[in-house]
Amino acid sequence: MTPLPRLEDTVEFAENPEPRCACVLLLDTSGSMAGAPITALNDGLKVLKDSLSADPLASQRVEIAVVTFDSEVRVVQDFVTVDRFEPPALTAQNLTYMGSAIHQALDMLTARKARYKANGVQYYRPWVFLITDGAPQGEADTIVQEAARRIREDEDGKRVAFFGVGVQDADMDRLRQIVVRAPVKLVGLNFREMFLWLSKSMSAVSGSKVDDKMVALTPPSGWGSV
Repeated sequence: MTPLPRLEDTVEFAENPEPRCACVLLLDTSGSMAGAPITALNDGLKVLKDSLSADPLASQRVEIAVVTFDSEVRVVQDFVTVDRFEPPALTAQNLTYMGSAIHQALDMLTARKARYKANGVQYYRPWVFLITDGAPQGEADTIVQEAARRIREDEDGKRVAFFGVGVQDADMDRLRQIVVRAPVKLVGLNFREMFLWLSKSMSAVSGSKVDDKMVALTPPSGWGSV
């Protein structure tokens, strides 16, 4: 059952009725990301903001949400269009509740799509962009297994495009067991080029027709390897 539109949604979508392209940034902030990795990640988020803001259409259509995970899962930023997105300053600590974070991201997308439908707003297939330097840690295996199952089902049903990026010593074999698409290994700490690629990809999607199939993406040359 489609929920009734909320007043704040009615105002938001009346002011900007453009189709939406939602993207959840699912960011590992566990202790192993401390130091240079978290600094580079924070700098990369600013690059993403600046790059998408330079595209007038993408700045109105792309919606960014930020979810971090360590020993807690936090919605640091709920969905906002790029013109309203302020990159957070992230810190790193504790364990890696990756499975719980995936559930949070998929739940958020389900709720967001229901809001679009309630307000008659068209939308593209949403993205989840997972960045991690490790493997799930500190949570039950069943949580991670269920998260992997949901990713497979949502990918098969074309309800989401889920991307995984491994940083430094990330367990790429474990990541391959969780995500459907082949995960990308980040070259060094090249978050800048990675987020520029993400920006260009989101701009391409948001500039296409809503009913188009998945837009062909450029390979991650220069910043990552499959």
